[in-house]
Amino acid sequence: MNVAKKESKQGTIRALSEAKILEAAQEEFILQGFKGATVQSIADRAGLPKANILYYFKNKDNIYHAVLERTLDMWDEGIGDIDPQDGPAAAIEKFIASKVRMSFQHPGASKIYAMEIIQGAQHLKDFARTYLRKWVREKAALFQHWIDSGQMADINPYHLIFAIWSTTQHYADFETQILTVMNQADYEEEDEQQVIAFLTDFVLRGCGLK
Repeated sequence: MNVAKKESKQGTIRALSEAKILEAAQEEFILQGFKGATVQSIADRAGLPKANILYYFKNKDNIYHAVLERTLDMWDEGIGDIDPQDGPAAAIEKFIASKVRMSFQHPGASKIYAMEIIQGAQHLKDFARTYLRKWVREKAALFQHWIDSGQMADINPYHLIFAIWSTTQHYADFETQILTVMNQADYEEEDEQQVIAFLTDFVLRGCGLK
């Protein structure tokens, strides 16, 4: 095996191992919280020796940061870019669909993010003060432009964004409650599309777009 192939194989093994560890860590942090989770419990859930975990990550803090970074990357990729050319209705539809899909397909990512925020965002303060604040202000300004030009109802654009976040993420963060009330063991295939359709209609009506 030449050097390039060997390095490629090693890189693949490393990526797979790290992904397995982070999946296990995410579950542990959700179930036990940051304080309750341990490197050993993460190793047990991943089915790996503790030494293997520490080979890839220095300590629990390092693992937690990696889990959050992966979540933020996923959040950033899946958020759906709102384009001025879309117009308010299409932009809202895209925004809601993107957030609902993330909640249904990656509920753990939403839960770990919510838990971090609820606990004071100690590990996400820089993200919240820089990227997140900038993103929200830019999108709020765009909605305000559509409001000022008479393309949608006169509402508070910040609260519109907060409302979309909360209603879409509810299906991940409160998954157990929803499934219990609906008497379902798990979400069904049509649930995701039904939620997208309902929330889109609900928000568009509230924005005077229907």
